[in-house]
Amino acid sequence: MTRPLIVSWEYPPLIEGGLARHVRKLSEALVDRGVEVHVLTRGGDESDVEEKVGGVHIHRIVEPERPSDLAEFVTWVERMNSDMLAAGVDLGDRFDFDCVHGHDWLVASACDHLARRFDSPLVTTIHATEYGRHQGWVDSHPQSHIHGVERWIANRSDRVITCSEFMRDQVIDVFGAEPGRVEVIHNGIDPDDLPEADPEMLAGLRERFAAPDEKLVLLIGRLVYEKGFQLALEAMPRVIEEMPGTRFLVAGSGTHEEELHRLAGDLGLMEHGTFLGWIGDDVLTSLYRIADLTVVPSIYEPFGLVALEAMASECPCIAADTGGLREVVPLEGAGLRFRASDPEDLADAAIEVLADEDLSRRMVQEGLAHIRSFDWADVAGKTEALYRSLQPVTDPN
Repeated sequence: MTRPLIVSWEYPPLIEGGLARHVRKLSEALVDRGVEVHVLTRGGDESDVEEKVGGVHIHRIVEPERPSDLAEFVTWVERMNSDMLAAGVDLGDRFDFDCVHGHDWLVASACDHLARRFDSPLVTTIHATEYGRHQGWVDSHPQSHIHGVERWIANRSDRVITCSEFMRDQVIDVFGAEPGRVEVIHNGIDPDDLPEADPEMLAGLRERFAAPDEKLVLLIGRLVYEKGFQLALEAMPRVIEEMPGTRFLVAGSGTHEEELHRLAGDLGLMEHGTFLGWIGDDVLTSLYRIADLTVVPSIYEPFGLVALEAMASECPCIAADTGGLREVVPLEGAGLRFRASDPEDLADAAIEVLADEDLSRRMVQEGLAHIRSFDWADVAGKTEALYRSLQPVTDPN
């Protein structure tokens, strides 16, 4: 039986972003294949916890709440890695792990030390890069530190997994990683994680943001510069002018939130939309179902899960023609793509979908078929095959 130690700085119910959900779905899908999965992660600040959820053995370390200041956060990450290393050493005394699989730079140091101690292969999934998030501006601390750790772990690992061909190219080009050691395994989506809500509840939720005869455009995700929400707001005046009665809803929080509020005010948009702030998963899934269009305007996007979530929730989706979105959103059919960083082209695409109900219905139907290509069982199968490819060949004699 394969027994990986998967290391992640977040795991449900502790959720900082999409990484926690990815690690959980991958871990549970591996368990379904008969893999004995152990996850080393952090918990609250009370006591270490060991539990088994969804067949996954979860080992949580005590860790104080993370600081919001990025410079302080880097120091906090170093301490977290020391704590994870100590906990991992204890786990290694109890279990014989076949490989160590770390997720992103946040756990790189602990994973490298543990893999060497266990004399086991090291696999790292790089979900995004500091270089990409900051459009190459990584000369100043702490971006330079994070970039350095990412480069180091990409070259220390026996295999690097990326979620898209776009990210594979970036890891090879930016970090100088050997192409033969970088493998693409797309993320998955499980429609069952986006259950249909009660129709009366959905109707009541929609009434909060738009009238029955109005169109509702959804912008959802972390409110950071690279997600490009400023571009969507810049496109909204023209969308509203050509499609009177259109409203927008911004759902999420992040470092760019205040700037987006200011931009919306400058554009005269505040009477045409709502900033909802941070939302939990239960509300998130319902927002897709009450919207007439989801817009994914990212400047930098390693994969593009929001687009798949919209399709799974039967909401038409348009997305920037950039990064991993090119592999997730078709040019036509299940979705539409517009030129990245081009508010006018974004407005053209939004108006096209909002004005054509037949097109919207076709996009919904083709989107439901398209998401079947991103199945977690396939993701787990490819990941297990990668684990097994790194194991030494034993002589049957």
